[in-house]
Amino acid sequence: MTDTPVRLLNLLSLLQTPREWPGSELAERLSVSPRTIRRDIDRLRDLGYPVEATLGSVGGYRLVAGTAMPPLLLDDEEAVAIAVGLRAGAGHAIEGVEEASVRALAKLEQVLPARLRHRVSTLQNATIPLTRGDGATVTPATLTTLAGTVTGHERLRFGYRAGDGTETKRLVEPYRLVSTERRWYLVAYDLGREDWRTFRVDRVSEPFATGARFTPRELPSGNAATYMARSMARAQGELDLELDVEFAAPVEFVVARLPAHLVPTATGPDRCRLRARVTDSVEWLALRLAMMDVDFTVHGPHPLITHIRALSTRLSTATP
Repeated sequence: MTDTPVRLLNLLSLLQTPREWPGSELAERLSVSPRTIRRDIDRLRDLGYPVEATLGSVGGYRLVAGTAMPPLLLDDEEAVAIAVGLRAGAGHAIEGVEEASVRALAKLEQVLPARLRHRVSTLQNATIPLTRGDGATVTPATLTTLAGTVTGHERLRFGYRAGDGTETKRLVEPYRLVSTERRWYLVAYDLGREDWRTFRVDRVSEPFATGARFTPRELPSGNAATYMARSMARAQGELDLELDVEFAAPVEFVVARLPAHLVPTATGPDRCRLRARVTDSVEWLALRLAMMDVDFTVHGPHPLITHIRALSTRLSTATP
């Protein structure tokens, strides 16, 4: 690769990935000599990019934080993802993100090519975010610290306040951040408990990246989102419920008001019945059924029947 500007841009693109690159590997990737790589690294430093070099048999180059953030190189998919994320940022549960999202988005969209600007607008117009102001917030600093340890496979220390107010110190191997129900959660292996745990990020205090690296363990469920859903269900004591509900309405009417994975069976021209295994809480199931605007009879599970009866009594006494 003899075109120096093109080579420098490709080198910078490689260095912006979160890892350390041996000089020999960079030279092989760019089809140049290690000496050329060293000269190109010096050129990037002259342009203000803080490239750090480590010596030794496992040494190499990596881009580190400097006194100011230099320009970033983004491919098409990364630019679209960032723009869509910034547009959604104003409605997410991150403290103080609204104004910063608007400023960053204005800068990004100013330089987006027309084809990418069209893709961002198409995605945005096709989605309607459901946002509320009652979700717990977390500071961007906390979230970015946790995200950095997830990406860098770095052990994390933090204080944690449980739901009952108990405060503990934790040392974990962070696995993934999960956003659900207007909250952020950290899925991690707790070294003190020697087991997997989920932590509400708004209850995390003073997160500290220890610098100690680790090899990621295999998550029991194989998927952070699935593990998170099962963890929340266990916390509510409602894992794998056998749902059995009969609706006094045509099956087409009911199907249009249920999630795609819940499919009732017609039992008559104006009746249908849903039997399915679910992991939702009884509170959520009761609300979902009540909002369907159709008469129904719950045959199971028993915890759902009990909750609906109690909810019915509470609602009746609420209106004189």
